[in-house]
Amino acid sequence: MRRYVARRLGQAVLVLWAAYTLSFALLSALPGDAVSNRIKNPDAQISPEAGRMLLDYYGLDRPLWELYVHGLWSALRGDLGFSLSTGSEVTSLVADALPSTLQLTGLALVVAVLLAVAVALVANYAPWRWVRSLAESVPALFASVPTFVVGILALQYLSFRFHLVPAVDDGTPLALVAPAVTLGIVVAAPLSQVLTASIAGTRRQPFVHVLQAKGAGEGYIFRKDVLRNSSLPVLTLLGLAVGELIAGSVVTEAVYARPGIGQLTVGAVQTQDLPVVQGVVLLSTAAYVAVNLAVDLAYPLIDPRILVDGRARSSTRARGAAAEVVAGEPVVPVPPTGAVQPTPSGRRGLPVEVAMP
Repeated sequence: MRRYVARRLGQAVLVLWAAYTLSFALLSALPGDAVSNRIKNPDAQISPEAGRMLLDYYGLDRPLWELYVHGLWSALRGDLGFSLSTGSEVTSLVADALPSTLQLTGLALVVAVLLAVAVALVANYAPWRWVRSLAESVPALFASVPTFVVGILALQYLSFRFHLVPAVDDGTPLALVAPAVTLGIVVAAPLSQVLTASIAGTRRQPFVHVLQAKGAGEGYIFRKDVLRNSSLPVLTLLGLAVGELIAGSVVTEAVYARPGIGQLTVGAVQTQDLPVVQGVVLLSTAAYVAVNLAVDLAYPLIDPRILVDGRARSSTRARGAAAEVVAGEPVVPVPPTGAVQPTPSGRRGLPVEVAMP
């Protein structure tokens, strides 16, 4: 288990370093920055001496490799620099905008999971075939509609026509409903599609037929076996959905005029505030890596068959325990070929190779 955790942590550090390096290279290739644009703006009336002082203060006159090393070392210490537009610390700007975005993405994730579970249950357990077919087409409908279209429609009907929620953020919990539903519908599309297929595949497994033959109801089978065996693909997709939540929050916050990471990113891009953009990129990458790391560490808890030490388990007892978890039944060892198989009454029967050709 230690090697498994250490390997995942090493991969997380590598991803963070790659994200910083790639974002630095891309942002450095863009022409201009907020300070240079302000110096070149005649309306700003900045003297050449003051312009050189600004460039020296922000370190924009240094070579790129020196800026990269200095910025990477500062990021390791938690210092993301200063905004080129306002002069404020990037960490303070991100910390002020983060709670609003966390509320939005957290509630949107709950909405997405509830929608995905509802669609998957209807698509697999509805008594009418036409209802199941209709539910199976819902994920494709969710995925085909862009986020801003869903946001505009929700704003039109929930706010302007039916007056159920405020049109803009007024600080009340009710103002969070429409943005969360907008973002949750988009994220629910892949979750519901994968969960529907996973439940359908698990219900076709032999151990489910055995439980049905013993008289177990569908509700009991779903709670005890189907749900657990169907959760791994969805858990993997939940980790990937974090990136979609972060990207969708930019559009959603712009549509509903909500303060947050999305609004901060839009403003930084418009003013070419490179330190703020890079800080948001690092924050998004860190959140993505942290969630996926938690998902990776949760795999062995859900399914003990997953390798936790980097090599296959050679113990028959370990394989039998893993099979017990999956099938929900004790594992009956298969006697070797030619062995005498006991009958239910305890008498000795025919050899296995004769009794079971």
